[in-house]
Amino acid sequence: MDSLIAAAGRALAVGDALGALKLVALREDPPALALRGIAMAQLGDYPRARDLLRQAARGFGPREERARARCVVAEAEVALAMRELGGAPRTLTEAGAALAARGDLANAWQAQLIAVRRLLLLGRLDEAGAALAALDASALPPALAAVAELATAELALRSLRTATARAALQRAAAAAAHAQVRALQAEVEEARVSLSRPAARLIHGGHEQPLRLDEVEALLASDALVVDACRRGLRNGAARQPLARRPVLFALLRALAEGYPGDVERNALIARVFRTRKPDDTHRARLRVEMGRLRKTIAAMAEIEATPEGYALKPRGGGKVAVLAPPIDGEQASLQALLADGAAWSTSALAQALGDSQRTVQRALAELEAAGRVRSIGRARAQRWLAPSLAGFATILLLPAALPAE
Repeated sequence: MDSLIAAAGRALAVGDALGALKLVALREDPPALALRGIAMAQLGDYPRARDLLRQAARGFGPREERARARCVVAEAEVALAMRELGGAPRTLTEAGAALAARGDLANAWQAQLIAVRRLLLLGRLDEAGAALAALDASALPPALAAVAELATAELALRSLRTATARAALQRAAAAAAHAQVRALQAEVEEARVSLSRPAARLIHGGHEQPLRLDEVEALLASDALVVDACRRGLRNGAARQPLARRPVLFALLRALAEGYPGDVERNALIARVFRTRKPDDTHRARLRVEMGRLRKTIAAMAEIEATPEGYALKPRGGGKVAVLAPPIDGEQASLQALLADGAAWSTSALAQALGDSQRTVQRALAELEAAGRVRSIGRARAQRWLAPSLAGFATILLLPAALPAE
């Protein structure tokens, strides 16, 4: 390795992309192309970075498998930054294995961490946790240790284990300071600040108050009967009843919980759930049927009593009833939360992360665009979606699989 390549590599390791480019910007040999690609990625020009990395991979000979594998790992990281989540994980896994076999453990670990971050974006928390557990954090260099601890913190937050998340962020801050990478330090600080922001709203007895993540964790661990509008389910301590796939039942349950301890009139329930202000006998008959289904579904945790005017929710064993609402309402809240990370998302990546069809996501994006909440850049397959950050609150509970409700 010549001295300029080595110096450029050291500059990139501490996030000095411009310093690296000064050393290799005019060179077209594969090692320089690879470093230029990484530098362009650090500067945010991801399409150019990907082109340079592919050129570099093609330029390395058949005996330079380690160099090609490094390019594959770097390109995978660029794809992650571009929110292109449809690539084959097997390619990245093979590249990581090739690097580990040749003693390049730092880049092999980097490949594993990219895979973990991809799984987190897709909401596959169990797989992300298993992949993180396979990493020996004590052996990682400082910059990778900071990334691993950030991933650990995100996994803990999305599983509502705030004490674990705080400890991981503390380790991440120390590792980022040791690595002296400003971007990592800023990312850690932003994650720590999000812990003090409201992440949900508590609706109880006609009042509403913001809750931080640790307060949400305490509420869900209490003996209160919680109608969880973040994951659409009913929770009572360790007991859970998912209702994400039964929207009518959940809407009825939430309306009854918001009316607790009183009852809710039948016409008010019909207007809210069936979206009509002129109820007739068919609506009232359907309400009775749906209420019977809800009564049977939540029988282990609560009763539903019929009153002269409507229905009332009665938790078994007493205790309070609370509604845990997301910080913003609307069917597209999860979509907005994903877009609020500042990255440009493709429609296919959003569909993958949300578990919806691309057509469903396209309709939701069109509605948000008409309302001025998102904007698109590019056209056709190159089209990407952006949204302003949702300032003032944490969006962690809106992300896919934020809480293990099912």
